[in-house]
Amino acid sequence: MSSLGFLEKLLDGVAVEWKPLGSVADIGTGTSNRQDQGESGIYPFYVRSKSILRSDTFEFDEVAIIIPGEGGIGEIFHYAEGKYALHQRAYRVRITSDVVSTKFLYYFMRSSFKKFILTRSVGATAISIRKPMIEGFPVPIPCPDKPKKSLEIQVEIVRLLDTFTELTAELIAELTAELTARKKQYSHYRDQLLRFEDEEVEWKALGEIGKFIRGRRFTKADFVDDGISAIHYGEIYTRYRVWTDHAVSKVRSDMESSLRYAKPNDVVITGVGETVEDVGKAVAWIGDGEVAFHDDSYAFRHSMNPRYISYAMQTAAFIDEKAKHVSRGKVNRLLVDGLAKVRIPIPYPNDVGKSLAEQERVVTILDKFDALTQSITEDLPREIELRQKQYEHYRDLLLNFPKQHQVAA
Repeated sequence: MSSLGFLEKLLDGVAVEWKPLGSVADIGTGTSNRQDQGESGIYPFYVRSKSILRSDTFEFDEVAIIIPGEGGIGEIFHYAEGKYALHQRAYRVRITSDVVSTKFLYYFMRSSFKKFILTRSVGATAISIRKPMIEGFPVPIPCPDKPKKSLEIQVEIVRLLDTFTELTAELIAELTAELTARKKQYSHYRDQLLRFEDEEVEWKALGEIGKFIRGRRFTKADFVDDGISAIHYGEIYTRYRVWTDHAVSKVRSDMESSLRYAKPNDVVITGVGETVEDVGKAVAWIGDGEVAFHDDSYAFRHSMNPRYISYAMQTAAFIDEKAKHVSRGKVNRLLVDGLAKVRIPIPYPNDVGKSLAEQERVVTILDKFDALTQSITEDLPREIELRQKQYEHYRDLLLNFPKQHQVAA
């Protein structure tokens, strides 16, 4: 049975009256601000985000719907029950009528409020809303002359949506856990493989096996559709994985003489980052020609397998060792002197041919594992998004009440 058909059967021909929200609810704001936040507070503190903070004091003790007055409008809804504190730029919606269920209104607002607000805003997004806009939001009341019957219908809709919400949340949690487990499995396998516990290996500092070249500055304002291939340091931990044979960005051709270039088989390494893990993150450049790179990164020139070096620089052992040399401030920074001291394992260090063969063997294994993990990394978020859209579609159908003109007809 379709959701629309179910709603028609549930209504069974009863009238549906649309009322402005202000006629069935009390709408107001809180008086708290961020200074009232207390990490060990016992009361939920609703602000203008999806995150729920804590407070040592409460302002309200009720069942209500919380929405932000600015930021995330039409995207953020909280169902509050009991004592809570409220930010001065967030709204509380408390039902005052005996023909409207708060939970029913909560689901209906999540389904329709954003579209309603956008029709009354300038542009494609709503920056802020005022109380009269919320008060004018139309709410469907099935069987308005029989409060008991009306609430029975609403309760049944809420029961179905509660069940579907729970099932969707469980599925998304399972998919998220699967994604996390696969990433951990891959990291563990990679780290184990690069320990070489049963083989001849020597741990050497990067400065012993190659040299570092610092890039030259360019900004995102220099990016163009057609120009010189370039790697920006920020892209190394957002756009690239272990190795790449093409650059995702290009910069102006008239900058050619002012840039510095990584050669094929160089490993490009970040020198700054928001986290310690971001600093020193690497991508092996295996493209056919040279690529420009940013001055907050280094090209590491060497005679080893570049993909092997990049994999080695992802391991927990490398991250732990480089952390000793990271200077922490507003941004984390790793200078050449420190980076050159970080060690990686060199298999069969006294036999170049055998060493390169072993490096290639390790890379072949990890490339396959990385491709599998990447496939899972892409597929599971896509599946999560699909399930969320499926839920929203079902919810919207279930709450697709006949409009005023349809009722009149």
